Amino acid sequence: MKSKPVVMEHFSTIHTSYIVNFIFTNNITILTGESASGKTASFSFMKECMALDRNILCLNYLDYQKDIGEIIRQTKGKLIVIDNADILLDDEVRKYISLDNENQYLIIGRNPGNLFATKENLFELVSEKRGEQTEFQIRPYFT
Repeated sequence: MKSKPVVMEHFSTIHTSYIVNFIFTNNITILTGESASGKTASFSFMKECMALDRNILCLNYLDYQKDIGEIIRQTKGKLIVIDNADILLDDEVRKYISLDNENQYLIIGRNPGNLFATKENLFELVSEKRGEQTEFQIRPYFT
């Protein structure tokens, strides 16, 4: 499944010695990768931006007790960033996300099942040291 981003094509923020610089080519971006590669750190930096950018909604394991499906169904026009998606998303919510054309998603996890994902949706986090800063970017998982 490939569709253009409906909320934003680019997200960038600087946090102390880290730069998050993501270019989105799809409405659903599934970010996977090795442990300790910076996925959750990137999520945390994006969550800080949520306070100032009304176009971002971040959900993670702290939201486990909430009705994630209902939160997503009531949300319109946002980049919804979900860390620990393997824990938070049941099959019903995954199917809803795959058909949602009013929000954009950055899903961080290891299991893209039931998201009707193709190789165009799968990305990995890469980091590059730039002087005193480390820049995080996303690149296609299959190149």
